[in-house]
This record gives sequence, C-alpha cells and structure tokens, in this order.
Amino acid sequence: MTWDYFKKRLSHILLNGDNDLKFKSISYLPRWAVVIIDSFLVILSFAISYLLVNNLSVSFYPSLTIMQQGLVVCLVQFSYFFVFSTYAGLIRHSTTVDILKIALAALSALISLIVISYFYNILFSDKLFLVPFLAIFATITFGLMLLFRVVVKSVYQLFINLNTSEKKRVLLLGVNDETISVAEAMTISRNQDFDLAGFVSFTKAHSKIKILGKPIFKFNSDLYNKLKPYDIDGVVIVGDTISNKDKNNIVDECLNYGIQIFNAPVIKEWKDSDNIHGNIKEIQIEDLLERNPIVLDDSLIDKYLNNRIILVTGGAGSIGSEIVRQVSCYNPKKLIVLDQAESPLHELELELRSKFANIDFDFVLADVGNLKRLTNLFTKEKISVIFHAAAYKHVPLIENNPSEAVYVNIIGTINLANLSTEFDIERFVMVSTDKAVNPTNVMGASKRAAEIYVQSLQAKESNNTCFITTRFGNVLGSNGSVIPHFKKQIISGGPVTVTHQDIIRYFMTIPEACQLVLQAGTMGQGGEVFVFDMGKPVKIMDLAEKMIKLSGFIPYDQIDIKVIGLRPGEKLFEELLNDSSKTLPTHHKKIMIAKDQVMPYSDVNNFIIEIAAAAEQQNNIMVVTHLKKLIPEFLSQNSVYEALDKDVKVSS
Repeated sequence: MTWDYFKKRLSHILLNGDNDLKFKSISYLPRWAVVIIDSFLVILSFAISYLLVNNLSVSFYPSLTIMQQGLVVCLVQFSYFFVFSTYAGLIRHSTTVDILKIALAALSALISLIVISYFYNILFSDKLFLVPFLAIFATITFGLMLLFRVVVKSVYQLFINLNTSEKKRVLLLGVNDETISVAEAMTISRNQDFDLAGFVSFTKAHSKIKILGKPIFKFNSDLYNKLKPYDIDGVVIVGDTISNKDKNNIVDECLNYGIQIFNAPVIKEWKDSDNIHGNIKEIQIEDLLERNPIVLDDSLIDKYLNNRIILVTGGAGSIGSEIVRQVSCYNPKKLIVLDQAESPLHELELELRSKFANIDFDFVLADVGNLKRLTNLFTKEKISVIFHAAAYKHVPLIENNPSEAVYVNIIGTINLANLSTEFDIERFVMVSTDKAVNPTNVMGASKRAAEIYVQSLQAKESNNTCFITTRFGNVLGSNGSVIPHFKKQIISGGPVTVTHQDIIRYFMTIPEACQLVLQAGTMGQGGEVFVFDMGKPVKIMDLAEKMIKLSGFIPYDQIDIKVIGLRPGEKLFEELLNDSSKTLPTHHKKIMIAKDQVMPYSDVNNFIIEIAAAAEQQNNIMVVTHLKKLIPEFLSQNSVYEALDKDVKVSS
C-alpha cells in the first residue's frame, strides 16, 4: 500500500463520503465520524493494553519507545480499516458481516505486527513488540469496536421507539422468511411509523416461541377477541403469502373490528430497503378484487412487435399509455404515440424517454378524425401494427354530444381502418368495450358501429390487413372511472354517490387489460372480436361501502352513501356478448372469440354515410336514429332518445 494510494483513499472517504452529521434525525453516522471514533478506540485500546501489560511487571522491548510503538501499532491497525472497509456499513444496521470485518481487521493487524517484529529481529537481532501485548491489543480493539456498534444500534433503536404512542401497533400475517425480513426492516427503519406487536401464524400456535421478541398468535375465529388486550391498530399482509379469497375474508373481519390493513411487498422488491415509507401502504380496493395473474406467450408477442414500426392511437390515455409501455418492452423499431391531448402526451413523452432511452419514439399530436393528417403520417412511416385506443368513453357526456362520438369513435376508426387497407398494414387491433354489447347509450353504440365497420372491411377482397377487435369492461384506475371518483368523494367527506342500489360492473386492472390486448393481437386471423374473462362482477354499492371502511370511516355514519339514479344511457349490468353471439375458446384461457354475424361492407358503408351526414349537420336526433337502424339491438335507457326506439321499429 503506497502513501499516494493511502492519501487518495483517505481523501475519498473523508471528503466524498456521506459527511452530514444529522443529530435531529439520528439516521446515520457519516463515514468520517466512524473513522475518527474507530481511530480513537484503537488509541484507547493501546493505552489499556499498555497499562494491563505494564502492571504485570513485564518489560517492553527497548527498540522503540512506548510512544513509537503506539504510533506503529495504531497506524497498522488504522490501515486495515481501509482494507476491510469497517467504516462502510451503517452502524445502526451492523450485521455479522460487519463484525467479521472488524475481527479480520484486528487479526490482520496482529499478524502483520508479529511479522514486522520477527523480520526486525532477523535483520537487527532485536524484537519490536511483545506478542502477548499485541494479542491483548487486538482483543481489546475488537471488543471496543464491537461495543461501539452495539451501543449505537441500541441507542438508535431507543430513539425510534420514543414515540411509540404515535405509531400504529401492527401484526404481520404469516410466519415465514418474507414476513420476518419485513419485521426486521420495520424495527430498524428510519421514519418509523409502525410498532411491531407480533405475528399471526396460519398453521399452528407458537405460545412458547417468540420472533424478534414478539409473540405469535394462531389464526382462528377467536383471534380478534384475543387481540383486544394488545391494542392492535392494523395488520400487514406481505406479498402474495395468502390467496385473494383469504385476503378478502381477513380484510372484512378486520374492518368489522376497526383494524386497518396494510400491504407490503417482499423485502427484495422494496424501492428503498432502509425506509418504511413507500413500501408499507394502506391496502387499496384494487388489491382486493379477485384477479388471477395472467400468463403471456411472450415469444408470439415478440414475433409481431420486435423491430416493427408500431402506431398507438389514444396513446396518452389510460389504456393507450399502458399499451405503449408494454410494447416498449418488446424492442420495436419505432413506436409512434398519437393523441390529441397535448399535456398528457407531453408528460408521457418525458416519462418514456427517461424509462426507455433505447426506443425510437415519435409523439404525434393529432386527431384521428383528421384524415389528411393521418394520411401524411401513413405516407411517411412504414407502419406494421396499429393499436387503436383513441375514443371518447364517458357515457353521460357522449349521450349529450352524439355528433362528437361519431367524429372520433366512428369516423376516426374508419379513417385508420381505410388507411390500414390502403397501406397494407399487417395488423389493426381495436380496443372496444363491453358497452358495445346490446348498447343502451350512444357511446356503446358508436363503438359497436366501429366494430361492425372493421369486421365488414375485413371481408373485402382487396383487404390484406388483419383486423382484430378486443372487448372488455371497466378498468381500475382509468381516467374518470368509479374508484378514483369514490376516493375523491371520501377525501372530501362524502357523500359517496352510487347511481343504483343494484348496479354491478366487471373490473380489470389496466396492465391486465393491455396484456390481453397484446396477446389477442397474436391470435387473430382477421375479423374476430376477442372478449376477455373479466372475473366476477362487483356490486358497486358493496364497493363503495368497503372503500369507506378501508379509509377508516363508518359507512352511512361518518361517510354517507347516496343513490342518485341511473345516468343517461346507463344500465344496471353490462354483457360482453350479445344474445345471438357464440363464443369459441382460444389457447389462452382468459381470451374467447365472439362470433358475430358480419354485415356486407356496402350495407355498412351506406349506414355510415347517413350517420356522418347527420353528424355534419349536428342533428343529434338523426345521428341516433341512423345508429339504431345500423344496430337494431341499440335500445336507449334513461335517455331522451328512448322515444326513437318505437319510430325505428315502425319504419323497419
């Protein structure tokens, strides 16, 4: 070890390390402080060792004075601090590895000093150090440094436990490696919010065993009564240690007893393993909807996305942006993100360019209803695959603005579909909705009209594009969906508004829906409507009650729930198939094919011309009338257009 290396190493430690000593937070001791304290302990060890040996009436070798021996011994010991980086770890998180480093540093210094002493004896026939003295020095050095770390760790634990009255006393569900790791993190984390009260075992009672000094409770029907003396505030569910069904049962029971529920990922998935914040969070309603994980055939998806130019319309929306994120993982040659919403598109650009720096993105501000703009794009780019997610989707708004739905949901789709045929696009995957099945509102009818058009276009002899339609229900957390709406109402103190006591909906997470869209894109031969297994329908009233309880309030008491009546065009339940449809299975258990009767292209086109002409004149009555003629099953509910149903039947 050269002097230049020593100086550079010391400079790096003392100047470039973590040098802010924060007494208020007591989060850590900076490296320079650890080095100084350890150095002081070495000097103290030498002094104690000298006093012990000197009192034994043993004479030190006269080759060096005691001060010179102290300088050499301390410098050698000090150098091994850097060799083994004894200063590198956070003292409050000292482990057996850190103890081993201290032991190796002390032992290495002992051996080095003995070797130096014997080499000096060979060269000059005299010894420098007493071996027993060096052994005592090494032992005391190790002991003091170990004691220092134990004291710091204990003091830190004392500080974080000073305000236990303000912390939530929680139990961890399960007794396994994952839960114990989280428990250890909870006991030593900075910004501590939790006081670990114990564990819950699902297998057997451990009345005589404790983990981290905490008791273990047996999970049974009497558990919650047993917990009363312990003043438990909440329970923490770690990772996927229990099934969704068991999780829901536990949550329901806890809510009945006023116990909060928290979620924590397994420790290896923590964003910051030293910080509870951001890792242990209150459980959300999305976590409780029973959804099984989706298994994808990545090889097939990669085959039609890798090294291709992909266009995603509505790319800044909830579904479109997630499709963009997932497509980015398959290394497309170029990914074109098209949307007419400027600010969301800009925010998405910033995110994606940071997250996927290797992808060639093109962010296009455009309206799918602008045929000239789209034609220029198709002429410029050799697009292979289109994911069409651009659409107006809010039922009440579209019910009041049918002409706008025609421009975007119908004409926009037609523009893209026709250009796909003209430019021989390989695949066109359209995102549709369950509201297109037996539609009761203009939004659903406009999406059904778009489905009918692309299906009829598929049958044209001149077409070489594979048109695929995907149809699914509500997605959790999408813009304007019911769950974010309920959350805002709860935060503002209520009331939570439900449109009908018995209304039910299917739900799917945004990533799950987009995964199935990508997978369905691999299956289509052209003209299929793929429907997704949406799981069990959810009663919206039950959803509202559970969300209020999860927020720590009592439904109808602290937060009221009001039934406000169905909105224009809204129905109590939504189907994924119309009455005349038949389903065929696919190789993916969550994806089925709906076999709809395909109308001749010429007939569909004639209807579209009439619908577009009415929209151009802003004649909403005629728009809806022509939609009903194209889609006989379109029967308006709770809408001003209900009267048109009789007229259409009479005319037909």
